Amino acid sequence: MMSLLQSQPWEMRLLTSAQEAFTSQRLQVRVDADRNVLDAAYQHCEDVTRQHSRTFFVASGLLPGEKRQAVRALYAFCRVTDDIVDAPGRSGTQRGKELEIWQNEVMATCPAADSPVSLAWTDTQAHFDIPRGYAQQLIDGCARDVHQTRYATFADLAEYSYGVASTVGLMAMHIIGFKGPEAIPYAVRLGVALQLTNILRDVAQDWRNGRVYLPQDELKQYGISEDQIAAGHINDQWRSFMAFQIARNRQLYRESLPGIALLERNGRFAIAAAAQLYEAILKDIEAHDYDVFTRRAHVSTFGKVVRLPGIWWQARRASVA
Repeated sequence: MMSLLQSQPWEMRLLTSAQEAFTSQRLQVRVDADRNVLDAAYQHCEDVTRQHSRTFFVASGLLPGEKRQAVRALYAFCRVTDDIVDAPGRSGTQRGKELEIWQNEVMATCPAADSPVSLAWTDTQAHFDIPRGYAQQLIDGCARDVHQTRYATFADLAEYSYGVASTVGLMAMHIIGFKGPEAIPYAVRLGVALQLTNILRDVAQDWRNGRVYLPQDELKQYGISEDQIAAGHINDQWRSFMAFQIARNRQLYRESLPGIALLERNGRFAIAAAAQLYEAILKDIEAHDYDVFTRRAHVSTFGKVVRLPGIWWQARRASVA
């Protein structure tokens, strides 16, 4: 059974943004492209998904065919956007200009036939009536990485996480199907949870890219300096800090997962799998003494497979009070 999700103070701005985008423009046209060209575009998006995210590829594979190719088009759109802002060897100005060019391309209503991601994503938006405001919010969220490298508080970090992750869930929700606007807060919180897992896993990689996503006030509270992060030094302060972060992350997963009951039945398993397989990364971080410096936490293919039956059963039993 699912109880009403109580919003936290840090969520209020995020929910306002989500509601505004929910009522934004929807595409009223179908992509005018040869079927073979469109099929090739969707195949390209599938290849991008397989190459860059095994977890998302496995989870999306649990969806029916049309929805499966649509969420992989969504992933490819997000992947290209993120790759632009993370492009090595380019200045912030250059990345900003490239992102603007990409925005103009991907937000156009008539994508070029030689741009497979734009083609598949535009077709997906039109077919599943996805509010375009969410795509714009994702682009704006990724644009932060061009100029912002630190976040003062968890509320600031949650706002960033909404832009780069909750928006993805909100768009995916339209592909999968959902009961109504009451599903929005759950998608927002799950997106924040997924992004926080990314952040905790990728501390070392982000440091090498000049970024520290961990809340500055909480680092200070636990007595952790950026010199310690640079050195990859694990001590009791780091363990306590990470234990706190993981506990909050798990709470977000726990509170957001009941919202799966608000999705169409044939999409619940895929979303539950994506969430719980990602959450399992937290256990791997704990199992290796919070070492996110010398290794990248992950869940093995076997670990994913053995978890799927239990996730399927939970998704099947999901219900709304």
